[in-house]
Amino acid sequence: MPLTDLSLADCRDYRPPLPVPADFDDFWSRTLDEAGDRTQQKPVFTEVETGLTQVRTYDVTVPGFAGQPVRGWLRMPAGAGEPLGCVVEFLGYGRGRGLSHENLLWASAGYAHLLMDTRGQGWSAAGGDTPDSDAGAAGVVPGFLTRGIESPETYYYRRLFTDAVRCVEAMRRHPEVDPDRIVVTGVSQGGGVALAVSGLVPGLAGVMPDVPFLCDFPRATRISGRPPFTEIAEYLRLHRDRTEAVFTTLSYFDAALLATRATAPALFSIAMMDEICPPSTCFSAYNNYAGPKDVRIYAFNGHEGGAEYQQREQLAWVRSLFAGPPAGRAGHS
Repeated sequence: MPLTDLSLADCRDYRPPLPVPADFDDFWSRTLDEAGDRTQQKPVFTEVETGLTQVRTYDVTVPGFAGQPVRGWLRMPAGAGEPLGCVVEFLGYGRGRGLSHENLLWASAGYAHLLMDTRGQGWSAAGGDTPDSDAGAAGVVPGFLTRGIESPETYYYRRLFTDAVRCVEAMRRHPEVDPDRIVVTGVSQGGGVALAVSGLVPGLAGVMPDVPFLCDFPRATRISGRPPFTEIAEYLRLHRDRTEAVFTTLSYFDAALLATRATAPALFSIAMMDEICPPSTCFSAYNNYAGPKDVRIYAFNGHEGGAEYQQREQLAWVRSLFAGPPAGRAGHS
């Protein structure tokens, strides 16, 4: 596949003027405060039998946005004797949490691994178990990128980002997890969610966004010729009078903007032939990321990115990040 976006040199210099709503920080502070106040429910971790002897697996239910139940799998190495570093992973567009015996990489490496289900999604090979209770009537454009887009209050990703924050909070309180050693990660949509969480949750140990989606909506909507960004373009093709309002809503959820609030170390990956998440949009997040950062670039790959090669990079990076004795449980409530 050919290059369809800016050159690598131009991408490294690309810093678009992302619009910042006047109440951006207040909006997210209020959203997360409400999520914490709306429920007194606690996360539930129920161990399940998988036939695996070296990994313990738990069926997880976390109270997410408005206290609505969000499912997941927590996998932990058997026989761990001290608080564990933890990787919280968010899924790509259309994917669900799948089956209990899948996704063993991080537990096999000696870490707790929470895989969060994605509300309303899971129609691909990895099925999901979390409904989107606030979805309302489906819009005229299939998919999730325009669901509730008429207002930031009703937009789908307000609920999803809040779910993700609540899952990180749940792991910080887990008795077998070191709250100071939590890394968030994800591919595509999951990478965008990880970036959002990095800007919403202080004190993370690290962030690993791979070929991140949900970055630089104004450019992505105009240059990406493949779904899911095309959902927004299709919506605006039908609703010609809503362009300004739509991009105002999207500005609250732009992962590249949320990345300007991040402080944790980050390891990005970006693919230069990515037609789904164009590399310039990923670089808009990387270049604006406010914490320490590094990036792995895959010059001849599309949206598959680095795949197993990037996993190898991540394993080494997390091992270095978590080097040293457990930090203890001070500083978190």
